[in-house]
Amino acid sequence: VTFLCRRWRRTVPRAGTLCRVSASAALARHASAVRHAELSIVLADDAMWQRLNKRYRKKNRPTNVLAFPGQSRDARSGRGDPPHVLGDVVLAYETIQAEALAGGRPMAHHLCHLVVHGVLHLLGHDHHEARAARRMERLERDALAIMGIPDPYDAAGAVKRRPRRV
Repeated sequence: VTFLCRRWRRTVPRAGTLCRVSASAALARHASAVRHAELSIVLADDAMWQRLNKRYRKKNRPTNVLAFPGQSRDARSGRGDPPHVLGDVVLAYETIQAEALAGGRPMAHHLCHLVVHGVLHLLGHDHHEARAARRMERLERDALAIMGIPDPYDAAGAVKRRPRRV
């Protein structure tokens, strides 16, 4: 886990640990396919994310998470072999914070959800078709349940916030 934005540590003090636990939860169902593998998680800000999005996806705007797949060789390498590099998951602070607030969810929960989402992309899952999206959402729910995080797709799981007094 690499911190390129200091606000992550202030807002989510255990962000590094949460990222590692979330990635492990996402990988749990794929254990036999990803033995001896590694990935990196980059906690960035919207400005860096926007540059990456523009360069690699030709979209000049930030979004929440981007997964850059790594090597394409078999992840089931032996113990003495170098680890299979699954790739990188990059997360954008301001966008994720705004989404968490808008959804009434703790930022830590939303971070965990998006790490799981990004890792599933590295494993080859996508959400372009309805059936694939349902499968990916189920895998996300399962991974988050392992950590005791409510279903991110269930509006009833949102934190109820009191309106601010003006």
